[in-house]
Amino acid sequence: MKALTWQGNQNVEVTDVPDPTIEQPTDAVIKVTSTAICGSDLHLYGVLGPYLKPGDVLGHEAMGVVEEVGSEVTHIKPGDRVVVPFNIACGHCWMCERKLFAQCETTQVVSEGKGASLFGYTALYGSVPGGQSEYLRVPQGQFGPIKVPDGTPDEQFLFLSDVLPTAWQAVAYADPPPGGTVAVFGLGPIGQMCVRIAKYLGAGRVIGIDSVPERLALADRYGAEPLDLSKVDDISEALIAITDGRGADATIDAVGMEAHGGAPGGKLASIAQKATGLLPDPVAQKVTDKMAVDRIDALLGAIKGVRRGGTVSISGVYGGEVDPLPMMEMFDRGIQLRMGQAHVRRWTDDILPLVLDPADPLGTLDLTTHQLPLADAPGAYEMFRDKNDGCIKVVLKP
Repeated sequence: MKALTWQGNQNVEVTDVPDPTIEQPTDAVIKVTSTAICGSDLHLYGVLGPYLKPGDVLGHEAMGVVEEVGSEVTHIKPGDRVVVPFNIACGHCWMCERKLFAQCETTQVVSEGKGASLFGYTALYGSVPGGQSEYLRVPQGQFGPIKVPDGTPDEQFLFLSDVLPTAWQAVAYADPPPGGTVAVFGLGPIGQMCVRIAKYLGAGRVIGIDSVPERLALADRYGAEPLDLSKVDDISEALIAITDGRGADATIDAVGMEAHGGAPGGKLASIAQKATGLLPDPVAQKVTDKMAVDRIDALLGAIKGVRRGGTVSISGVYGGEVDPLPMMEMFDRGIQLRMGQAHVRRWTDDILPLVLDPADPLGTLDLTTHQLPLADAPGAYEMFRDKNDGCIKVVLKP
């Protein structure tokens, strides 16, 4: 089959790889009909290369039609249309019983000290082949896949794999008071959905922060007050100034370690990230996991722009362990932090009725800006990374 494979730093290719097969009685195999490029894929494209090897299949947002199931998979059958959550969870272990599916003890990558395995996401998370491919083997198929009805566009359901539950969890963790103010840092796909979900769940005011005109315009269309990073000297001061001098009730960091801030620390961290990619893999792995410094402009803005006693919710992915945080200020101001990989299946029952609603209250059909064949994936990665052509979300069609 054809699949998008990692070949080196900022080098991906569509190549031939072996077709997946049923390996365990809990497996399923699907024929992929749509698969998306995520901001987290850009981490693999440019930062986390030391944990990849040439030929690894990328992608963790996929849906399709069931081809085959193992003997212990009973809730879906060949011919069913399904969405596949990006984290691989069993549904019955100690963590899963507590709906902490991103920490599933059955699929935890204990050797790397990490949580549940993820599709297409490096040796840190199990080296499971990803979904930017014609076919996908789905471990823990007895629990993970979400059955959806036929006869509607894939884009109505595809984002149940990651974008929607990640954004839903980000807003739930932010927990703004009814009618309160939420500031969303970063208006990529996750940030866009955070804006819409926050409004849907009762936020009185949502402020969307970015510097890309197309992203600001899209968030504005769904009720956000756009705040252009390029037009302010200090984003946290600007945010405080427009919130009665207090700051937002809650802030959401939907950016992560790929923040393109202009602060000196951001530039230095960008250089450090690129330099790490030039080290031999065993050395680079240790540097990335234990010593790497992320670009944390968005996180610092979220921390400094939230009001006293407010909550900072982090959905953006970070990679290092030595990122400096203003702990004295955080403690003095009584800030709460909540974060982590989305527990996808924890939220899908809440989201599915909204996705099924013909009125499309979350605008799922309005998020995709580019549909391209899988063969065009290498160029699509560059376009998404560089934010060219008004690109906000790319869906690939194998």
